[in-house]
Amino acid sequence: MTEHDIIYDHLIVTQAKTQQPPRNIIAHKLEALIDRIGAHKATHKIVAGTLLTNTNGKRMTAAALLPQRRTQRSRRQSRASSSTTSGRKWLTTSATCAASDLLGYGSTKTTQRYYLRRGKIVGSTK
Repeated sequence: MTEHDIIYDHLIVTQAKTQQPPRNIIAHKLEALIDRIGAHKATHKIVAGTLLTNTNGKRMTAAALLPQRRTQRSRRQSRASSSTTSGRKWLTTSATCAASDLLGYGSTKTTQRYYLRRGKIVGSTK
């Protein structure tokens, strides 16, 4: 994401699959984060227009954001917590509507079809 993706207090992020450009309102934690990034960039010699930069002022790569060890750690934590999540309820209708908007779908039925998988919840075999 670049500074050019911020238009009138909205962060425009084009969806890869649907090519829909939903406008995410910049508020609360996102607003604080973007302000911190701007303050940091103002005190350093950074020429890249991207929001995230490395220590040299160049664009942050995806590999730098998600090192392999962090991915492995999160997978282990996910496996450990998956056995305790069986009692949680599925998304409510309002959350489904919000998810549809964030994913760039035209209707909530698409979100329900692809992301709300219902059925018997079973544990792992190991």
